[in-house]
Amino acid sequence: MVDQRCYYEVLGVERRANSGQITEAYRKLAIRFHPDKNPGDDAAANRFKEAARAFEVLSDESLRGRYDRYGHAGLQNGGGGGQHEFNDMSDIFEAFGDLFGGGMFGGRGRAPRAQKGRDVFCEISLTLLEASRGESKTIHFRRHEECTTCRGSGAKPGTSPQQCEYCGGQGQVLQSSGIFRLQTTCPACRGAGSIVRDKCPDCAGQGQTEVSIERKVTIPAGVDNDVQIRLAGEGEPGANGGPPGDCYCVIEISDHPFLTRDGHELHCEVPLTFSQCALGTTAEAPTLHGPKPLQIPKGTQPGDIIRIRGLGMPDVRGRGVGDLNVHIHVEVPKKLSDRAEELLRELAEEEQADVSPKRSNFLTRLAEYFTPENAENPSDKEATNNT
Repeated sequence: MVDQRCYYEVLGVERRANSGQITEAYRKLAIRFHPDKNPGDDAAANRFKEAARAFEVLSDESLRGRYDRYGHAGLQNGGGGGQHEFNDMSDIFEAFGDLFGGGMFGGRGRAPRAQKGRDVFCEISLTLLEASRGESKTIHFRRHEECTTCRGSGAKPGTSPQQCEYCGGQGQVLQSSGIFRLQTTCPACRGAGSIVRDKCPDCAGQGQTEVSIERKVTIPAGVDNDVQIRLAGEGEPGANGGPPGDCYCVIEISDHPFLTRDGHELHCEVPLTFSQCALGTTAEAPTLHGPKPLQIPKGTQPGDIIRIRGLGMPDVRGRGVGDLNVHIHVEVPKKLSDRAEELLRELAEEEQADVSPKRSNFLTRLAEYFTPENAENPSDKEATNNT
């Protein structure tokens, strides 16, 4: 068996080279060892074929992975790829001609390649409740379809496209520069091979018209913001017989007045008074399905979180439901009735808490501090206050 050189060595690239570096390396070797540049040179022809074999493997992710693991043996016995002998140079041009601008070095003219149509997009607006339970929505979007008047030809009814005179109906033209021959798309007909002289009045010669499409979309429960739901084949039509593109529905969920979302978890804030937190109470907690009684235990602290199992968002893959996290916020009243203030002062005395004197403003307290007896040794007073 003839020893084969390492494909990375053949192309002169490192093993961690990316696809762009591999393509560029092959392109340079193909130009350097091309038969038109090296007529009658068998060594150059062999290097040309060797580079093509190396590129065939290293440009394919699956073949490259197999080659990295097992070397040349990994491509034998049904391993696939990299085994073409490329005895006919036209095989190489057919396989990799696109790398050279559509037929560099004189590859045969080929029919325009089939291309997949463009994708289209639309938005679906949901409330948080709709996102939690799943919905069936009717969507509207616009796309192009074959013109029914000219049946896609672009020509006025009763006429037909005429052969392009510039390229002779080939869709491509050949340009020569020294030893190189560059085959490019015809600028007159843009590769179609024909030109529409009398254009269809309904599509202006485009062969397609824009239409409005209506479709039903099933949205799974638990879907999140910016998730895209794909409708296969509902996009723009393909070119040259290619498949149509897809329609992607982008989910947009409106803000909830009380609930915020973090993945599968929901969060809300419940305001309580000091006495409710200290003594315990039953409060109303907002949920997706309305208010729910929530037991507040005695001694609940500001910032405490009470978790309610199973009241969050469902997993879109059906892996359970998240929880609702209720954050406790203690509200301090800015104004008190006389009775409320009296009760709070009694509580402060019971707790032996230092609070501001009733109806005592800053200037009054400042004057009391600097009485003659305190003014003689204010540092002692300050030290006492700090202990």
